[in-house]
Amino acid sequence: MTQISSRRSHTSRRSFGNSARRAQTGGGHKRGPRKQYIHHSKFIKPARPVASAATYVPMHTFADFAVAARIKKNLATRGFTTPSPIQDQAIPVALTGRDVIGIANTGTGKTMAFAIPIINRLIQEPTARVLMIAPTRELAQQIMDEIRTLIQGVPHVPTALLIGGAAMGPQIRSLKRMPRLVVGTPGRIKDHMERNTLMLKTFNIIVLDEVDRMLDMGFVGDMRTILGACATRRQSYFFSATMDARVRGLIDDFGNRPKVISVRTSDTSDNVEQNVIFHGEREDKLEKLHSVLADKGTGKTIIFEETKRGADRLSKTLNARGFRSDAIHGNKSQNQRQRALSKFKRNATDILVATDVAARGIDVPDVTHVINYTTPQSYQDYTHRIGRAGRAGKTGQALTFVHESERDKQRRTGEQGVSRRDYRTRQRQSQRRTARTHAIRDVRTSRRHADR
Repeated sequence: MTQISSRRSHTSRRSFGNSARRAQTGGGHKRGPRKQYIHHSKFIKPARPVASAATYVPMHTFADFAVAARIKKNLATRGFTTPSPIQDQAIPVALTGRDVIGIANTGTGKTMAFAIPIINRLIQEPTARVLMIAPTRELAQQIMDEIRTLIQGVPHVPTALLIGGAAMGPQIRSLKRMPRLVVGTPGRIKDHMERNTLMLKTFNIIVLDEVDRMLDMGFVGDMRTILGACATRRQSYFFSATMDARVRGLIDDFGNRPKVISVRTSDTSDNVEQNVIFHGEREDKLEKLHSVLADKGTGKTIIFEETKRGADRLSKTLNARGFRSDAIHGNKSQNQRQRALSKFKRNATDILVATDVAARGIDVPDVTHVINYTTPQSYQDYTHRIGRAGRAGKTGQALTFVHESERDKQRRTGEQGVSRRDYRTRQRQSQRRTARTHAIRDVRTSRRHADR
């Protein structure tokens, strides 16, 4: 009994928040890459709204796609008539059964790009089974919500949602029903594999959504284990915002001559006006945040805090000041996180105070402001944070709080991120070079005086 209890405790710790041993998934976790020093000039950039997405002329309508009538009816019920660029180009290729690599910005309709052809295949092929992998609980939940709208009225498509922070019991019961479609996060999927409650050898359709983020979060080992356990003959979908060597290496190992479809137009942050707010000590910082939030131009806002405790404390402080705020982080249960997101989406709250978990997968289209109350771990995390604003062609606002002492540092290296330790090392090296130069000059001066 003790042994079983110990194993469950270990599994729970690893799954909760998508594994404490991986790169930060909930904020406040201090292990992992050390924090980079980012000069405040990197947080200042005017918005450059991109018009190319608005001028895209699709080749199809949803009614044109060769999919089941039930799917078309469900799409029409939701008012979907014209596909986005990634949907327009990926769906016809996927319907042929070919592997697909989709490169597109966040918030461009990637879920429907793979969900529509996959649901169509589940209808046509009774033995087909699907595994969809996402980096965070929130994104996995969003994918499942989209899937459920597409399979309304479609018989014999049981589903299972496997995410950390949720009880194992209901997940195990859903797996016993032999689901044909499973959506989950890597840590919890692997937990079920280790418990022998999930056998993947019959899953012949695989989706990896936000591959680059999963690699950033340290899931590469889990992903390789999971993919290696799936059916050898399969159709695979790889969706990512970027295509670097790590992503390409994973796809080369597990893909089968995939078709690359890239509709990425620019950085998500191009639609975001970026600036900094210099602050003094704690009370001054809070007062300046209050002023920003009280401005009539500030709408729905996500505020990023570095720690879980800090997120809770700031949310309570803002509520005490009359704002409608809630907090979300890795220590919250899945139900608590879902309630907070639901309230935020339906405007029951205007402010969501979050650790970096909220930057990975949360899709709330009408966010006007992103506020970095604490600076991110890296410049890449910063870019992903501020991408929550400026969706659907709108211009968003990103404000980063920087201590006023940073204003006096006029270092311009052109680098996107340098660790504070490296920066100080370079300072010392520069000081030593200067000292040597002065010493040599003094020696030469003294020799000239001696010659006289």
